[in-house]
Amino acid sequence: MNTLIKKSSASFLFIFIFNMFAIAQPMGKVIEQKTVHSSVMNRDVKYTIYFPPDYDYSQRSYPVVYLLHGYTDDNTGWLQFGEINRYADKAIADGTIPPMIIVMPNGDSSFYINSYDGKEKYEDFFVKEFMPSIEKTYRIKGEKRYRGIAGLSMGGYGTLIYSLKYPELFAAAAPLSAAVISDKRLVEINDHDYDVTFAPLFGKGLKGNDRLNKTWYDNSVLKLVETKSADDLKKVRYWIDCGDDDFLTVGNCLLHIALTEKGVPHEFRVRNGAHTWTYWRTGITDALQFIGDSFHQK
Repeated sequence: MNTLIKKSSASFLFIFIFNMFAIAQPMGKVIEQKTVHSSVMNRDVKYTIYFPPDYDYSQRSYPVVYLLHGYTDDNTGWLQFGEINRYADKAIADGTIPPMIIVMPNGDSSFYINSYDGKEKYEDFFVKEFMPSIEKTYRIKGEKRYRGIAGLSMGGYGTLIYSLKYPELFAAAAPLSAAVISDKRLVEINDHDYDVTFAPLFGKGLKGNDRLNKTWYDNSVLKLVETKSADDLKKVRYWIDCGDDDFLTVGNCLLHIALTEKGVPHEFRVRNGAHTWTYWRTGITDALQFIGDSFHQK
């Protein structure tokens, strides 16, 4: 009798352990701190990178999403606060998104553009140095059809700037709570906030309409949409998502209207929420799914 009980217990334990392994969600790998040296900016730039669960033992190459952080955050923001590895693991495991590499560069407070005075050339670094370096270092399918970009707030702005300026590079773009600012809003920003946030980008000591200079218009999301042809704008698929209580809702609605008036297909979402990590965590899977759909053969 005791032998029978022992055998039954052993069998139950084996089945239990087997089932636990069977239902365990595969986990991807994250390297939190890596660097790329920039000759353009004469310094090292940090980045964080997520690899899908099968990266280490497969022989395949993967599509890539560049995921940009917001103002005052750094390359670890999407990992630390956005838990991007957990959401990507789950979405890959249940087939919501294809296996992909997610790259999160440190953009400091650059808004991912070149500054008016040439002291900060982040845009040149990203396009000419960062992307080529990343796609040579890792097993990435370095083609437009397998490349997406996404980001939140300042990173949402960077997402739009890069996809609008370089449509030949990205299949899809997913800005979340993007910092889309109208001319009217820029003019009305109080001097302190302008000097802290925007003066290093567009020009110091500017007030009122003087802020609407060439650097501003070269990097205004709404102006770029206005001046580009519908055919040009249609080269990238857009997923635009902003909370109904977000202070950036107006700018995102203006972007939606501008694209609609030009007949440019895009997805526009206004969900319940504000400018918070809770909002972005609950939206990133849908954004990645939208981008991932672009990687599939139609």
